[in-house]
Amino acid sequence: MSNVSVLILTKNEEKDLPGCLESVIEWCDDIHVYDSYSTDRTVELARVLGAKITQREFDNWACHQNWGLANIKFRHDWVLYIDADERVTEDLARSVREMATSSTDCVAFEVQRRDFFSERWLKHVQVSPYYVRLFKPAYIRYERMVNPVTVVNGKTGRIDGYLDHHPFSKGVSHWLARHNSYSSLEADQFLINASNGEKFKVSKALLAADFQVRRYHQKGLFYKLPLRPLVKFFVLYGVRRGFLDGRPGFVYAVLQSIYEYFIVLKVQERLKAPKA
Repeated sequence: MSNVSVLILTKNEEKDLPGCLESVIEWCDDIHVYDSYSTDRTVELARVLGAKITQREFDNWACHQNWGLANIKFRHDWVLYIDADERVTEDLARSVREMATSSTDCVAFEVQRRDFFSERWLKHVQVSPYYVRLFKPAYIRYERMVNPVTVVNGKTGRIDGYLDHHPFSKGVSHWLARHNSYSSLEADQFLINASNGEKFKVSKALLAADFQVRRYHQKGLFYKLPLRPLVKFFVLYGVRRGFLDGRPGFVYAVLQSIYEYFIVLKVQERLKAPKA
């Protein structure tokens, strides 16, 4: 067993959770399922497979994740955070175990994620960036209501191995429903940024060493572009060469453009709504 705890966020994940747990259960002795009051068999399956359960009503991503890190009692100093539709590969598990027994001045590590659609790795249309997923909770906080930015108070490193993500495991209809919800939070976040007069910089969007910082400023600047949904399709399918991923690459680029259009429509709707 490794000296690392595992944190899994869930809401009605009875389909994906067993596979997720199977990818960590052999090498981790402290698995926590952080559930948003699922109405299916998620909690039952988690208990059967030996996970500890914490439940809290979901409000937004940053608040929910920050509460979890502050209140869940982890056995180990290090925590690997994953979602139910993600799988820890053998190479990543090996890297996590090796890190836990080594001496390091890092307080967090980035992990590279691969996204899959129709069993195909979206190698081009979805860039495989590094996400902060292995960390000491005391040094981490999250910002933004959706697609949160991870803020690390300390040195960050990288470890080898992939975290495999299957966002379409429940079908395209589920993906669309989930992103319809996400787009509402993105629209709210846009209006919060606007009301706060938040400044986003091109230099940080392009050159910041930390991917999370780049992503934060890229998203803020991207919101200001005209014809944003079409721009997103062009970037994903053309600039990132999504066409090399075949039909899954085309479908993914279209879906991401639709998601972007959801956000545009909801921002316009909120701006036209009468003031309370």
